[in-house]
Amino acid sequence: MPETTTRPPFDPELAAFLAAIAARGPLTIDAAALPRMRALEVTEQQLDDRLRSRGYERRSITVPGHLGDPIDLAVIERTGRTGTTAAVYAIHGGGMVMGHHLGNLDSYDDWLLDHDVVLISVDYRLAPEHPDPYPVEDCYAGLVWVAEHADELGIDPERIVVAGQSAGGGLAAGTALLARDRQGPELLAQVLVSPMLDDRDATVSTHQFDGVGIADRQMMHFSWGAYLGDRRGTADVSRYAAPARAEDLSGLPPTYIDCGSAEVFRDETVAYAGALWASGVDAELHVWPGAFHGFTSMVPRATVSRTATAALARWTDRLLGAPEPAVER
Repeated sequence: MPETTTRPPFDPELAAFLAAIAARGPLTIDAAALPRMRALEVTEQQLDDRLRSRGYERRSITVPGHLGDPIDLAVIERTGRTGTTAAVYAIHGGGMVMGHHLGNLDSYDDWLLDHDVVLISVDYRLAPEHPDPYPVEDCYAGLVWVAEHADELGIDPERIVVAGQSAGGGLAAGTALLARDRQGPELLAQVLVSPMLDDRDATVSTHQFDGVGIADRQMMHFSWGAYLGDRRGTADVSRYAAPARAEDLSGLPPTYIDCGSAEVFRDETVAYAGALWASGVDAELHVWPGAFHGFTSMVPRATVSRTATAALARWTDRLLGAPEPAVER
């Protein structure tokens, strides 16, 4: 594919944020940067204080991951909650190589937590120390444990949603494929936000966003290389590692999928939505004009960010039922 510098423009509000980021120097990722990029920006005590101030509590459970090795699940729910409710099984982003399962928990406030769900975030193991299939198999093993222990978690095993952004979106898609193919937990839905789905570097958008924006082509080369090694871009990559390679998406649950028009994952996201429709799956696709990768969490008050979050909230309302109105105190 020829190189190109022609690309859709960034939304003006978002462009100002990118300019400020660029002024700090180039965004790069390499092995030396990974420890810093895997760390929480706050202490766990500060995180728990923030959750408590919003009426939620967190606990940690250690469960068997891939090959029976231990992994952790964070369980976040309303303080004092009783009864049975839906669960959202959340998979964090970070290119398969970074990020933290306790990071960005406040990104669920405006579209999810007012439904009084149980939010379960999986601490899957990261590449390159744990390459494919560890991350996706850890995610699947954690999902199986959640479904099998629904009673003790106070959740309905028939109302589990898997959700992820960026690499977490790709892992959510891979986890849903594993659940389908292994006759595992039957998911209520999947939420794929700007998902990382295709290792082959063959789309127009991967070439348009090379050295510009957030999560560009070179970052994806590093991440897919860490995850797949020499298999990146070859025929020896499974649909669970790179869901864009799946030829049949039938039997997958209803899907919310979105991306920005000005991001590296745009074309693979749109293609995956098309493949879902071709396989008869109920899917809602949004491509947000001028948006870069991760815009809703980085610039949440921008107009396009608020519009995108509201669209996801409306979809979630239809899926789970409108939340109870807040009680005036």
